Amino acid sequence: MQTMVYTPATQGRGEFDGGKIKEQKPIGFSGEGSVIKRVGPLFYWAWATSSTEAGIGLHPHQGFEILTYVVEGNAFHGDTLGTDSTVGAGGAQVMQTGSGVSHQERLSAGSELFQIWFEPELTEAIRRKPTYRQYAHKDFPQETSTDGITVKTVIGPGAPVQLVTDSEMWDVEISGGARYVQKVPAGYTLTALVIRGEGALAEPGASKEPVPFRHKDFIIKAVEADTELEITNSSDQDALRLIIIKVPSKVSYPLYPKR
Repeated sequence: MQTMVYTPATQGRGEFDGGKIKEQKPIGFSGEGSVIKRVGPLFYWAWATSSTEAGIGLHPHQGFEILTYVVEGNAFHGDTLGTDSTVGAGGAQVMQTGSGVSHQERLSAGSELFQIWFEPELTEAIRRKPTYRQYAHKDFPQETSTDGITVKTVIGPGAPVQLVTDSEMWDVEISGGARYVQKVPAGYTLTALVIRGEGALAEPGASKEPVPFRHKDFIIKAVEADTELEITNSSDQDALRLIIIKVPSKVSYPLYPKR
C-alpha cells in the first residue's frame, strides 16, 4: 500500500482557554479540518501546546480509552473518580472511561503533550467501571542502540500501559544519519507523527523511492503482508523524533460512526 504523508495544512486545528492551549490534530473530529477522521480503532489524536498555564473545565467521556502522553511540562488531571494528580515530562495518564467519567485538565506554561483516543468494542466498554492510571517516564522500558537510536515503548509488550484496544505505541528518537527499522505485521497500519526533525520512510528491497517527510507531518502506512519499514534521519546533526502507533487496519466489531 502507498505511504501517505499529511502536512500540517491537512490536519485539524483546535484551541482551548481563549487560545492559551493550541492543538494540531492529525486525527480530528468533524469540522476541525482533519483530512483523516480515523485509522482503524485509532479514533482521535491531538498535539497540544500551551504558551502559559491554562486549563480545560470538567467534561464527560464514555467508552473510549484515552491516553495523555506528556512530552514537555506538566499535566494536571482531576476527575469524578476522586483523582487529583500531576504527570511530568515523559509520563502518561490513562483513562479507560467505561460507563462514564468526567475530568478536567490543566497544563503548565510551555507544556507539550498528546491526547489520543483508542476505540474498543464500545457496547462492552460501557459496561465496565471507569479507571484512571498514571505513569512516570521511568516506568516505561527504553532501549538505546549503539548507533544512537532510542526506542521507548509506551503501549505494548513490556510497557505498563495495557489497553483493551489492539494497539502499540513507541516514542522513537533517531540520531543524525541513523536508520531505524519498524516491523509491521500483515493487516496492520503504522501511523507516525514527526515531532522533531525530518527524514524518509522506505521499504527495503522495494522498487519505490523513499518517501520524505518533515517536522509536523503525519504518516500513514497500511500493509497487507508482514513488512519491515526503514525510517532514516535526513540530518547529520539534528535528531529525528517520532511518535509511532500501530493498530489493526480493520477490527471485528462495529466502530463508532464518525462524520
